[in-house]
Amino acid sequence: MRRAGRLVAEVLALVEENLRPGVSTADLDRLAEEHIRKAGGIPSFKGYPYRGVNDFPASICISIDREVVHGIPGSRVVSEGQVVSVDAGAIVDGYHGDAARTFIVGEAAPRARELVDATRRALEAGIAAARPGNRIGDISAAVEDVALPLGLGIVRPYVGHGIGTAMHEEPQVPNYRTRQKGIELVPGICLAIEPMFTLGSADVEVLEDDWTVVTRDGSLAAHFENSIAVTEHGPELLTQL
Repeated sequence: MRRAGRLVAEVLALVEENLRPGVSTADLDRLAEEHIRKAGGIPSFKGYPYRGVNDFPASICISIDREVVHGIPGSRVVSEGQVVSVDAGAIVDGYHGDAARTFIVGEAAPRARELVDATRRALEAGIAAARPGNRIGDISAAVEDVALPLGLGIVRPYVGHGIGTAMHEEPQVPNYRTRQKGIELVPGICLAIEPMFTLGSADVEVLEDDWTVVTRDGSLAAHFENSIAVTEHGPELLTQL
């Protein structure tokens, strides 16, 4: 999983390096797929099934401005000031890596930068809570505690998850408190922690392409994710260079 995680981190760094006004999302997707395959990996998103039809057609997700997750790369061209979330996944020797970053292209309003910074800090807080003896609910609470004081929307239908030989495994990792504290964290558990915040309402909907999740009120969204392993010494970040 370390190899898969490092490959995902390389892809995100490559996309960030090439993310500029005028680049198409299809070009970024092509660069990502080429890098994954050249390294001997498999893009885990490409062909991901949707109810037996309309499998995901690309190797990474690129979600812009009001798009929260699962944006499909294509002919769209990136513009100055946009908030761009990139989610990448790769399989190496049967194991998955999964991570996401949100970037601001050029200059943007202070509130947009606050959103992106808060979502990143929420990810860091959630990872810090992934220690042996804690529970899933401790991760959820740590993430939620970053968003609430800032009045940010916390997207609820889409949550973090276990990860290993499948991209999505149990347990689910909500980004908000629930009545259930969840399983106890023990060494060996691997999780993908992924807060998704908005500048407005947390209500979302799916576009007609069956994939792209957007905010209903049109507000900006941000998404950060890392795959981690719980060890006896604390969380180990897998999706890093």
